Amino acid sequence: MARLGIAKSDNELAERRRRGVEKYRDGSRGVNMLSRLQLDADALERLGQRSASVATPVEAPDFVFYTGCNVLKTPHIALLALDIMDALGVSYQVMGGPSHCCGILQLKSGDAEMAGRMGSSTMEKLSHSNSGQVISWCPSCYVQYTETILPTVERQHGSRPFEMSPFMRFLGDRLAQLKPYLQRRVEMRVALHKHPGVAGVVEAAAEILTAVPGIELVDLNQPAVGLQSVDVGVLPKYKRELQLMELEAARDAGVDALVAVYHSDHRELCAHERDWPFRIVNILEVVGESMGLHRHDRYKELKIMQDADQIVADCSDLIAKHSLDPGNARDVVMKVLLGDQPLPLRRGAPPEACAGGVAPS
Repeated sequence: MARLGIAKSDNELAERRRRGVEKYRDGSRGVNMLSRLQLDADALERLGQRSASVATPVEAPDFVFYTGCNVLKTPHIALLALDIMDALGVSYQVMGGPSHCCGILQLKSGDAEMAGRMGSSTMEKLSHSNSGQVISWCPSCYVQYTETILPTVERQHGSRPFEMSPFMRFLGDRLAQLKPYLQRRVEMRVALHKHPGVAGVVEAAAEILTAVPGIELVDLNQPAVGLQSVDVGVLPKYKRELQLMELEAARDAGVDALVAVYHSDHRELCAHERDWPFRIVNILEVVGESMGLHRHDRYKELKIMQDADQIVADCSDLIAKHSLDPGNARDVVMKVLLGDQPLPLRRGAPPEACAGGVAPS
């Protein structure tokens, strides 16, 4: 709210609106391109994109699963969430992506009016489940709705169209139902990458991990800061220090994996797997392994290449299938995939990557 006030006092509405539109377009471009470099049409449809974004189900589901936008950059995480809900027999409809924006980018730009319009439009789409419950993945979307939009609507109309729960808490509340499906042992010592901004998420994640047979959860005794990794970016030096301290602590503790919850955490940390003696995975990969579910982490595979030309060449089949422009794809890979690296990798890209004209991290 303080930043919103500053933006309003420092800039005219036209300038604030222009910045909001630019951020929305840039965000949409990155989400749409990176998801299509990894997924075919059927997988995009399953994640609520393409025709599914406007389809009305024959029968209202028990829940709406709201992905937000940016988890589609790391789609294996969202697909695993759906696979787990399928195994539990949960009825849901998937909504998300740029067509279901929560309005956070407009709000941060100081355009509260447009943020309200965007959020209200998406709110109407989300409010059609039998239970009146929306399961959210993105913590930014969760905060935008539960702290801004829904309370405002409640003050105006006396009620809310739905209640929203983070996926980790949703899964944690159903741990007794989940445990019979955790049948395969996953022999790993793991540490949890923590952001406590949404109450109960870290606790639910720890409880879920310790329910997986074979998992030993190690506490690295590191600071737990903020909502998710991307939001700590307002303090870039501090953020780099936090990430380096955690990687060093994970190495010193001899863990097999550093486990993150949110998609932005995974995007920023995953390429470090190249340089450290442990894996970097999402919590749903651990749960899925115990359930016999697997989704390939294509995002990490591409990012570890550290070569935009190699990445575009490796994605050429999907670029052709989706009729994407290779030049635009390379630009997004450079700016959004490879550029999303707050803490530089410990060593430069391999010689063949440098030969392709991509600067080392």
